[in-house]
Amino acid sequence: MTEGVGLCQRRGGPIEVIRPGDPVLFEVGEEHWHGAAPDRLMVHLAINEADDHDAAEWLSPVTDSEYLVVSPHTD
Repeated sequence: MTEGVGLCQRRGGPIEVIRPGDPVLFEVGEEHWHGAAPDRLMVHLAINEADDHDAAEWLSPVTDSEYLVVSPHTD
């Protein structure tokens, strides 16, 4: 995270609020989503390490109901 306020969630885990300077590491193959918090912006740098496999496997988009299921305090 470099700017703004974001949210991320690992499959089956809680929604986490992320802020500038927060490092976030997702393991290879770990299903997750990340994006800006509602009514906020988010700027981040993503680095993928890959040898002989795809660096990322894109799954289906997060629905509004999944995204808004929990409203963590982002102020």
